[in-house]
Amino acid sequence: MSGDATHPHDSAAEAVSAAPADQPSDQSPAGAAEGPAPGAMPDPESGDAGASEAGTVSGSREEQLQAELTALRSEHESMRSQYMRIAADFDNFRKRQSRDQQDQRLQITCSTLSEILPVVDNFERARQQLDPQHEEAQGLHRSYQGLYKQLVDVFKQLGVSPMRVEGEPFDPSLHEAVLREPNEEYPEDVVIAELQRGYHLDGRVLRHALVKVSMGPGPSAPAPAAAGPSEGD
Repeated sequence: MSGDATHPHDSAAEAVSAAPADQPSDQSPAGAAEGPAPGAMPDPESGDAGASEAGTVSGSREEQLQAELTALRSEHESMRSQYMRIAADFDNFRKRQSRDQQDQRLQITCSTLSEILPVVDNFERARQQLDPQHEEAQGLHRSYQGLYKQLVDVFKQLGVSPMRVEGEPFDPSLHEAVLREPNEEYPEDVVIAELQRGYHLDGRVLRHALVKVSMGPGPSAPAPAAAGPSEGD
């Protein structure tokens, strides 16, 4: 073989050394960061996604507040209705209590005055029977009349008034019929006489009047028979 023949290993070495030194490598360094390079522009799509997420959170909070407001309004109306019912019940209770107290006072007054009325009856009977003749008896009679007038004035102040029944139509709610008899002067079911005086208390019957009631005119007496002709005639 000649001396200038080229060895194969030498040709390969020369080819490697002749390659350009600034040719970029296909693989990145093992420790290189994967993010965008400094100064790179942000991705517009990622910004829109963040704004949409923030809007969703804001809308959810608004709905929650609206629901809480609706619940509070409903509770307020319920409490207001309950308060109005309680106020109405209390007002009715107060009025009922006032009526009950008035009725109780009236019943006590009626019971007390009913016990005193027989004393008034005795005063009236004594006044009708007394007929003073001497000066001493007349003085006693005047003292008696003064006591009777004082008692009557007290009754008037308490709202007690006597009934006037004679000549009035008989009324079972005011009168108690003790006797019934025929009467030519008064028609049927009219009070003829007062046997015991009745009294009112503020428009309410304190005591019924004991009365005598007319039955109307009695049966007419039969007319005498006409005299017939005598036998001698």
